[in-house]
Amino acid sequence: MARRGVTGDADGAGAGFVIDGAGFSAPALAPGLYIVATPIGNLADITVRALQVLSAADVIACEDTRHTARLLGHYSIATPRVSYHEHNAARRRPELLSRLADGGRVALVSDAGTPLVSDPGYRLVSEAVAAGHAVVPIPGASAMLAALVAAGLPTDAFYFAGFLPPKSAQRARRIAALKDIPGTLVIYESAPRIAACLKALAEGLGDRPAAIARELTKRFETVTHGSLSELSRQIAEAGPPKGEIVVLVAPPQCEETPDIADLDERLGALIAELGVSRAAQQLARQTGLARKALYERALTLKQDGE
Repeated sequence: MARRGVTGDADGAGAGFVIDGAGFSAPALAPGLYIVATPIGNLADITVRALQVLSAADVIACEDTRHTARLLGHYSIATPRVSYHEHNAARRRPELLSRLADGGRVALVSDAGTPLVSDPGYRLVSEAVAAGHAVVPIPGASAMLAALVAAGLPTDAFYFAGFLPPKSAQRARRIAALKDIPGTLVIYESAPRIAACLKALAEGLGDRPAAIARELTKRFETVTHGSLSELSRQIAEAGPPKGEIVVLVAPPQCEETPDIADLDERLGALIAELGVSRAAQQLARQTGLARKALYERALTLKQDGE
């Protein structure tokens, strides 16, 4: 059992963490840069391996040291922290690389989720690799993947577009460049800009099936489904939701003619289970086909079957 708040020996041996009052020791850590995923909301969404690395590292490079302090405090980890973010990365990066050159063990975390996804960690990893240092991924929570698997949209191919530009003209050009990507689009957006984002997506991509995921893993987690125009209208009427937001948009409709018999069979099964409207909506999410066309086809199938 580890002692609470102990940072350990030179190699991290003897360091530890606490889960629900029970103490655990962390094994010795080899030199290198550790890319550690942390929870996106629920503090329980962290792996034991991540806790071992965070407690045994020499230092933790954090996007915001105060934010990371809450996570470390929850698990009684006393490892020193330094800030590493877009405003100080150029100055801090040589310090971290020097630590690695001296055989140090550096953990990199972002405020939430997996580092390097919409944060400045890329250059640190790139230079660490170039210098021959070990770079070790410690996988875990990711808002992008959590939203994707809950959206009900195709997951066989997807494209992470990050944050769209805030200015309308630049945003429109960016959306135009995304229009023909043959996969589900995953976009991060802030609450104040979500209405403008959805409106621009509907105008630039057409009225595709989409979903909005917010406050993932937290108390008020919601995933809202609908077409881009429907979601845009809902946000415009209700006002922007609070919390962090992931927008997901179905891929462009396949140009090949769909197998009508297969669609009818799938629609029929869904109608029996969900009814006409929900069946059309569900199949639209699964296929990327227009919900209105599927709804009309579902009505025809129901009438023919009566």
